[in-house]
Amino acid sequence: MVNERGVIDRLHHTDAWRLFRILAEFVDGFELLSGIEVPLVSVFGSARFGPDHPSYALGEELGRELAKAGFGVVTGGGPGIMEAVNKGAYEAGGVSVGLNIELPHEQRPNRYQTHSLQFRYFFVRKVMFVRYAVGFVVLPGGFGTLDELTEVLVLLQTGKVHPFPLFAMDRGYWRGLEAWIHDTLAERRAVGPQDSGLLRLADRPEEVIEVFQKELEERRRA
Repeated sequence: MVNERGVIDRLHHTDAWRLFRILAEFVDGFELLSGIEVPLVSVFGSARFGPDHPSYALGEELGRELAKAGFGVVTGGGPGIMEAVNKGAYEAGGVSVGLNIELPHEQRPNRYQTHSLQFRYFFVRKVMFVRYAVGFVVLPGGFGTLDELTEVLVLLQTGKVHPFPLFAMDRGYWRGLEAWIHDTLAERRAVGPQDSGLLRLADRPEEVIEVFQKELEERRRA
């Protein structure tokens, strides 16, 4: 017979010690990212799209152009599009941050990182993506990318973060999601009329960089 009280006590003991590990991840993240002096753009995208995929080239171009415009990039630090964005920024001489996560598969740190952090907990990592960003770009990806996209949408919708620009790049990839937001969610009043405009679509890095620069200038004047 299982001693349920004993199991619960062990869980409580384990959870109490886990708090120190969580706190340490927050401290490491805050200390590193708060010390970076260039404005940061968080970029999300698939770990599965390698150098032979068109979205990899788009990610590399985005990272390069952001670095040339004076922005640093923050990615999940792994392979695929994350690697492409880090590579573009790194090879352009810019700030290239990787927020790596421990996973049983898919995640391995790429080598194009000027600043690197290792996380055990997704929720701590998500805070770091948002806390120091002046904008967000979502490139093609799967469930993980959708999770990050909707997380940022909720934070923007509820006013829990400053109203930073959020772009999804490659209109062809994201057009269906945009249509569903407008034609289903907004039409059926699951979101407000203003909420359907939180996500913007773009195809070229210049489109997003122009908006980020204007937003940054407005914040500096405020």
